[in-house]
Amino acid sequence: MTTMMDDQSVAQRVLDHIANRTTDLGQSVWREPVANYRSAARLAAEIEQVLKRSPTPFCPSAALPEAGSYVAREAAGTPIVVVRGTDGKVRAFRNACRHRGMQVASGSGCSKAFVCRYHGWTYNLEGRLRHIPHEEGFPGFDKEAHPLVPLSAREHLGLVFVTQGEPDLCDDSLDGLGKLIGPDQRVFATVEREFEVNWKILLESFIEGYHIKSTHPESFLPYGFDNLNVIDLFGPNSRVTYPFQRIQKLAKVPPQERRVEGLLTYVYHLFPNVLITVLSRHTNVVILEPLAVDRTRQITYTMTNDGGDDPAALAEAKRDAEFVGTTGAAEDRAVVQAIQRGLGSGANDAFTFGKFESAIVHFHQTLTSALRGS
Repeated sequence: MTTMMDDQSVAQRVLDHIANRTTDLGQSVWREPVANYRSAARLAAEIEQVLKRSPTPFCPSAALPEAGSYVAREAAGTPIVVVRGTDGKVRAFRNACRHRGMQVASGSGCSKAFVCRYHGWTYNLEGRLRHIPHEEGFPGFDKEAHPLVPLSAREHLGLVFVTQGEPDLCDDSLDGLGKLIGPDQRVFATVEREFEVNWKILLESFIEGYHIKSTHPESFLPYGFDNLNVIDLFGPNSRVTYPFQRIQKLAKVPPQERRVEGLLTYVYHLFPNVLITVLSRHTNVVILEPLAVDRTRQITYTMTNDGGDDPAALAEAKRDAEFVGTTGAAEDRAVVQAIQRGLGSGANDAFTFGKFESAIVHFHQTLTSALRGS
């Protein structure tokens, strides 16, 4: 597929699966060598050849609500700061002073300029070096030739995409999306956590529903289905649909009038390492940053689904997020960490992903192709 199904087509596919006791099936089985989860050389290649060359969501646009708003963190091992300028444009820079390499920003906030806290060198929001304390000590130094080093950045679908290297692995597969993050959505929580697990194992847990009955028997299964998913593959990306039991009421609604909000969860995988989970009342932007073969930093931006600054919408979103975060997410984390501990058991030379796990198969096929340069 190069484009995704619309909501009405997804609803009909789900209803057909319910009636026939079926689910979407992939076309192939994939065997991923366990060594690819344990090899430092493989991880280095994934970072240098894929994560740094792919246009990757760095944060939601809503995390930069006004001029001077910035977010600073490491992406694919590189310190980066993104900021909204006085002209409204978002820019990205390598987060290093041009004097001695000190980071000029940390965390997130809002500022009129970036001031290096080591020696006070000051850069404006466009990255230009504007002030050097005691400048006479640097005779002949050209401030205009030493701005913060820029990176490619663009806003698209409510996200800020940053690309670090060349050539850019950009494709147009996201251009057909009608909506991902809307202008009326607000960030109300940002959480960073580190997990002792390979980034790919953590990612895999998001994009298949084959595990629902075994892993979530009391949290998600009573409201959803066991092994019933609709899978869209578009470019290097995918979307997995997890329907709720209550979607069955749409069977009595004319197809063209069916609305799926609150009746299913969409999980988008934006290759290589970002997930967008659209739940009943809130949306998560989840970024997985590999730190080592057995350690990953997960950055999660949690947003309202709509309502802007409406207190009722915010309250609903917080309740929804609390339920998901304290039940299903905790159960998934326990499983993936157990998988990581089991990598050294010697039981498996490879993991086998079947036709129920086609989004994972697509991910590994795409990653392998990118690493081969094809």
